[in-house]
Formats: sequence, structure tokens, C-alpha cells
Amino acid sequence: MTEVERSGDDLVVAAQVLADAFGLTQEEVRDKMRNGAITSRSETGMGDDVGRWRLTFHHERRALRLVVDDRGTILKRASFPIRIRQAVVRLGA
Repeated sequence: MTEVERSGDDLVVAAQVLADAFGLTQEEVRDKMRNGAITSRSETGMGDDVGRWRLTFHHERRALRLVVDDRGTILKRASFPIRIRQAVVRLGA
């Protein structure tokens, strides 16, 4: 498998890509995807970005963002820390 493959309308990212980004083994990636510890979001390009997708993966306090074309070629790759938002409870409202 290449890093990203198209399967019909779906994009499939190789576990090794996520493992490298998050410092995990491929098996840990699969387990964390199954139990929801790694989440993902896919956005389809519009306008000038038609034929591209932005895939964002979150694990703990890190994110991996990939921009891929319609062949699954990674055009951009970024890994960065994210801030975890905490719920605010308002008393007496």
C-alpha cells in the first residue's frame, strides 16, 4: 500500500503514516482508531481546491494534517500540537 489510496469515494491512509506522526506502532494505531483515541476529519476541496482533500487526525495533544490529490499523493503534511479545550461551568446562571 502507498501512503494514501483511494477506495471508491474513500481515502485510506496507511497505518505507518499515523504511527510515524504520533510515535506509535502500527498495531497501536489500529487499536486507537478502533477505540476512538485517534479521530479523523475529512474535508473535500472546493473552488480552486477541487480534486483535493484535507485529512486531519487527532491523538492526545497532537494533530496530523494531510492534503492529498485525487491520486492519493500527499501534497502537504503537517504535524503540530493542539490545545485541549476544557469545559467551562458557569455557576449561578
